[in-house]
Amino acid sequence: MTPEQRMQNRLKRLQQQLKREHPILVEVVNQYKELDKIAQRMGLLAQGESYATQISWWPLVSVLGTFSAGKSSFINTYLGIDNLQQTGNQAVDDRFTVLTFSPDATQRTLPGLALDGDPRFPFYQMSEEIEHVVKGEGAKIDKYLQMKATPSEKLRGKILIDSPGFDADEQRKSTLKITDHIIGLSDLVLVFFDARHPEPGAMQDTLEHLVQGSQRRNDASKFVFILNQIDSSAREDNLEEVVASWQKALVQNGVTSGAFYVLFNDRLAVPVPDENVWARYVAKRNADYQRITERIDSISVERSYRIIGAMESLTNQIEQQAVPKLRQALQTWQRRVLIADGVILAAMLGIFLSVSINQGYWQGLLFAPPWGETVANSLPLLIVVLAIPTVIFLSLHFTIRKYLARFGAKKLSKDDSYGNLSAAFMKRTQFYRSVFGKNPAGWNKRMMQRLDGIRDAADRFVQKLNDRFTNPSGSKSAATPPAQKKA
Repeated sequence: MTPEQRMQNRLKRLQQQLKREHPILVEVVNQYKELDKIAQRMGLLAQGESYATQISWWPLVSVLGTFSAGKSSFINTYLGIDNLQQTGNQAVDDRFTVLTFSPDATQRTLPGLALDGDPRFPFYQMSEEIEHVVKGEGAKIDKYLQMKATPSEKLRGKILIDSPGFDADEQRKSTLKITDHIIGLSDLVLVFFDARHPEPGAMQDTLEHLVQGSQRRNDASKFVFILNQIDSSAREDNLEEVVASWQKALVQNGVTSGAFYVLFNDRLAVPVPDENVWARYVAKRNADYQRITERIDSISVERSYRIIGAMESLTNQIEQQAVPKLRQALQTWQRRVLIADGVILAAMLGIFLSVSINQGYWQGLLFAPPWGETVANSLPLLIVVLAIPTVIFLSLHFTIRKYLARFGAKKLSKDDSYGNLSAAFMKRTQFYRSVFGKNPAGWNKRMMQRLDGIRDAADRFVQKLNDRFTNPSGSKSAATPPAQKKA
């Protein structure tokens, strides 16, 4: 089975499951397929790849942060299960844990292979991605991933991912690669900080990776920043000062959007003598905890909008980012090729003149070699004489053209959200394509019309979703939204 056939089967199974759970999204998958065809024709996607695999079709919440920030304690409290995730001030788990709902009362822990080999989960074929980052690590997928199925109603209909505490160890590159992957798939990203102390220098670049990375995204609103262990400031009663200093630090790192909350574990906290101060801390904690859980519980609705929004965003990125970047790269490549051709022709002409003059083939301005009349009277010989410099020129032209294309491709990204710019550039610079022309491979007015069609479809899908939850005109009673599964 070819990669393209495997992908088609995977998308078919996805549509079958969506037909049972969320019929509106079945047609959205078809629009993703249409977008895939456009990207594949341009070279942004390879055959067997699909934009539909870059997002999670089920609600996904990821929990990120350093090892002492209280991520696991929060998860245990939210799910209402003690000791589901190990807790501690030191790193207690160095793997990403995918938490899913278990239909029975049994809690199970499954190896990373269960995630790597199942296209329904967000880490499908992650071993290949890890292998690209760190050679030889792809086969050790169990060292990076595990799955826990647990009988918590909070997990029904959604997936929760607990990350390991980030540390500057030998797995750090792979950990950041996986982190980038789950951030891209997540509906909601909870980023935990430890209010008890500033982050050590070894962690600073990792936190900057998380924080600044969020602001380069067009979905930055899905990030929620949580200052945990805030009860450590209760004795000094400086909650506002601590919060302000952390918010300032985030702003300095470019964070201008996303919610900011404070938490502490009320089962582990030690109340301060001043009851009024402690009551204020508890009230703030309870209010923020409620807001966080409301965001988590609402992602089932947000998911549909996110999937449609991601499709429309990809459509715009192809037209507004990928095409201009490819055009600029092609223009640079074309200019260099033409300059190289000019140098080749000048060099060949110089060699010809030097040799012919040295041999005495010129009579004034007339080129008259002793074999000239023989060649002129024989068509085969004339073809050979003309073909030799032509073949030499074309050989040099295509060799240099290929080298310049590879040189230009190295400067283009390979893992943008809209695809592989480098591969798209190489497709346009193949030897059988003209060096002239400004457009990428497959890009024309018809492609622009197809993208417009996808954008129109996205608008229709949003309107259908709105009809389920709103009634802007107020002309009739709004339709009762479909019953949501208890989360």
